[in-house]
Amino acid sequence: MRARASGRDRCAVSNPRDSDVPYRISVALRLWLFAVAGLVFLTVIVGGATRLTESGLSIVEWKPLTGALPPLTEAAWQAEFDKYKSIPQYEILNRGMGLHDFKVIYWWEWGHRNVARLTGMAFLLPFLWFLWRGALSRGLVVGLSAIFALGAVQAGVGWWMVASGLADRIFVSHYRLAFHLTLACVIFSALVFTGARLSARPGEATPWRLRAGAGVLVGLVLAQIYVGALVAGMRAGLVHNTWPLIDGALIPSARDLFFADPVWINFFENTLTIQFTHRMVGYALALVAILHLVDATLSAGGRRGVRLGALALAVAIVVQIAIGVLTLLARVPLDLAILHQGTALVVLLLATLHAERLTRPGPAAAPAPDLVLVVR
Repeated sequence: MRARASGRDRCAVSNPRDSDVPYRISVALRLWLFAVAGLVFLTVIVGGATRLTESGLSIVEWKPLTGALPPLTEAAWQAEFDKYKSIPQYEILNRGMGLHDFKVIYWWEWGHRNVARLTGMAFLLPFLWFLWRGALSRGLVVGLSAIFALGAVQAGVGWWMVASGLADRIFVSHYRLAFHLTLACVIFSALVFTGARLSARPGEATPWRLRAGAGVLVGLVLAQIYVGALVAGMRAGLVHNTWPLIDGALIPSARDLFFADPVWINFFENTLTIQFTHRMVGYALALVAILHLVDATLSAGGRRGVRLGALALAVAIVVQIAIGVLTLLARVPLDLAILHQGTALVVLLLATLHAERLTRPGPAAAPAPDLVLVVR
């Protein structure tokens, strides 16, 4: 008695190139998603510089398509400048500004919007191509469609944020700013996670504590980014510029932390409470990362990649805290503030990759061979 492969399997074996197609597609998908994640990173950095230079309100209209072109004549530049002169920020903060200075802040906001437009196109066009070629599984189509939907929402949130600063105030709402930045970071993390999940290497069994710890770290990083955005939006980094003391103490008095009523509003509108919360979440994040590193070292066995991932994340968090302290002590200079924001994304990148590694499915059981039994 001997076993003979069916015709379907003989075709698969006789053409070994067929087995390479899924691998090549997965590599292309990973490169694409990581490239889009890189553009999201760039968008966030340019957006941070736009905020720090007080440039975000220089374009007072939202034109998703025609807004991609800047003013091309002096008359067009003057028209844009006249629109800016009609909002409170010009009257209160920049009254007397010349056209040349207006062009500087205009280019920052224009650059931010156009990097965002490029990111959207860099995602949508390859996505449609991969979809047309039938290269995406049903689950991947759903996941990538959700990411694109978040990107579309993010564009609307960006204008919603800008609109909050065009009347009755000279800065955008810090609530909307924090939501805008955090949503961008969620999209960044989703792109990185999805790209890494396309790896052909199967996961390994890891203790539930490590998997849960990795997920908690991603959540804490996003929470810290949100609180950091509140600090930025409230200009809370320009007050209490001492460390480790804040307002003369390690822990400020409850009277100063919670003077507003209701109590919860202090976490969003009291600059002392917001900055103190940002510090405490940072300390908690570092502590959890170090405990996670110890757990990974003691329980990961021979899985060197898990230990290195936990170590890289813990080190990045400590470095980020140090940069944050320097930024605070220096009263938020542009270069350190941008470095602080960029390093936050690096921490999120490492946390996401580490969580993906620990939660990646293991090798699937091999399917039973399709055999035809021939009895002699």
